[in-house]
Amino acid sequence: MASQAACIFCKIIKGDIPSFKLYESEKILAFLDINPLSRGHALVIPKFHGEKLVDIPDDQLQEILPVVKKLVVASGAENYNVLQNNGRIAHQEVDHVHFHMIPKPSTEEGLGIGWPQQKTDMEKLKALFAEIKAKMQHKINTRIAVTSKKSQRIRGRYYHQMPSP
Repeated sequence: MASQAACIFCKIIKGDIPSFKLYESEKILAFLDINPLSRGHALVIPKFHGEKLVDIPDDQLQEILPVVKKLVVASGAENYNVLQNNGRIAHQEVDHVHFHMIPKPSTEEGLGIGWPQQKTDMEKLKALFAEIKAKMQHKINTRIAVTSKKSQRIRGRYYHQMPSP
């Protein structure tokens, strides 16, 4: 993993490396890819440094897809891919989360991918479904419990500070 100081995207964010900025806010940056797969190939990155999607706080991700959508509209792309890779074997080349918006104007230009589908055993798929769903529900319940406790503390402080009627 590249340190934040060595990260090429962090250097672009800081302005140490020039880029063709298309959009910038407090939390994200969008710019043209200098090694495009097609005309209009752009990258959208959170300013928060993290190698993989799970390393980025949710609030740092909220603007990304709306900006990708604006890039699609601005580029005029009718066909396009939105791509986000995590890890070397998944073809991630820069250790900073980034989303590609790659116009696909023809079969020769843009992203070329294969989709090697695998046969599945429905019983194994059913077991996997139950496992993932339970883990997701646990995460959601944990987050709700933490958020609920936080809001109770905040409400408690607020009500204690209110003057009596």
